[in-house]
Amino acid sequence: MRDAVGFGVFATEGTAPRVGFRVGDGILDLSAGGLSAGGLGDVFAVPSLDPFLALGRSAWEEALERIDALVSGGAEVVPLAEATVHLPFTVGDYVDFYSSLEHATNLGRLFRPDAEPLLPNWRHLPVGYHGRAGTVVVSGTPVVRPCGQTRPPGAEAPVFGPTRRLDLELELGFVVGVGSERGVPVPTAAFREHVFGVVLVNDWSARDIQAWEYQPLGPFLGKSFATSISAWVTPLALLESRIVPAPPQDPEPLPYLRVEGDWGLDVELEVEIARTVVSRTNARGLYWTMPQQLAHATVNGASIRTGDLFASGTISGSERGSEGSLIELTRNGEHPIGLGDGTTRTFLEDGDEVVLRGRAGDVRLGEVRGTVLPARFPGSAE
Repeated sequence: MRDAVGFGVFATEGTAPRVGFRVGDGILDLSAGGLSAGGLGDVFAVPSLDPFLALGRSAWEEALERIDALVSGGAEVVPLAEATVHLPFTVGDYVDFYSSLEHATNLGRLFRPDAEPLLPNWRHLPVGYHGRAGTVVVSGTPVVRPCGQTRPPGAEAPVFGPTRRLDLELELGFVVGVGSERGVPVPTAAFREHVFGVVLVNDWSARDIQAWEYQPLGPFLGKSFATSISAWVTPLALLESRIVPAPPQDPEPLPYLRVEGDWGLDVELEVEIARTVVSRTNARGLYWTMPQQLAHATVNGASIRTGDLFASGTISGSERGSEGSLIELTRNGEHPIGLGDGTTRTFLEDGDEVVLRGRAGDVRLGEVRGTVLPARFPGSAE
């Protein structure tokens, strides 16, 4: 389906939010006939993808077949410019991984220049942390610069104030459709039965807040203020032709992390800041694959549920200009990057709009936009 993007929730003036399917710059209204046969119409006349996601793989594939027929037949669409988009599903839990070898190596070299850049566990398991599901927002939602504790260079005590090192993170996430039973791990072979599709993710990060707080328990306030996702979820079924071999893994993973077949995703990605593209990379280079991420997250018996979001962590390549975060692109602020308007950046400034884009052949992933707003101090009237 050329220029297909995916499923989302939209509304037009004077109408209630409902489910649609975006193709190019048009939205097929799935609540308005065409899919009513077989009962699918009812799950689309609601302001969330949740009921549809819970139906499972056969219903997902049936819906895509019928959508393809409608689009091929010239079905009427709603212009994207006339629609307001909403968060497409209820985010149950949010887990963020650290799956890019290049990203992990870049950060290791920045912060441990005299030591091995990768910590001993990194090649043995997909490192991750649980994020804050309640601050996952849809593309287009402004992001307020967070405040918190930081310790300036050379200072003995921390200070409170807005982050001075606000960063973006280019990521690819997957969305759970069918949940699992607590106590029963989800094997890599069962990935397709549980996972509906993918979204682009910007896991905004306050690097100075993060640096002061993260030891010994990891990310907290430096990450939890906002995570932006696309308004459109691209089904896995539309990405079949873009599944490619993943990078080789050494040492061989433990049995529960072994995957049969190819599971790299050939998705071209780019980052734009203030109308200037500053990075281009590809998700196919991720060391830890999505089935491995899900298997690891559930191997201890943790259950998953409809709407759970799992993100890859920053996606970076090995070449300059392919890094998925400013901390890497600017070498921790030491080498500013130039923008098209003649200004430079080390980290994000108020007013900057960040846009993440992705394409997988004929399929476009929904973009992720977010504009940085000035900080609001606790107790302020704004």
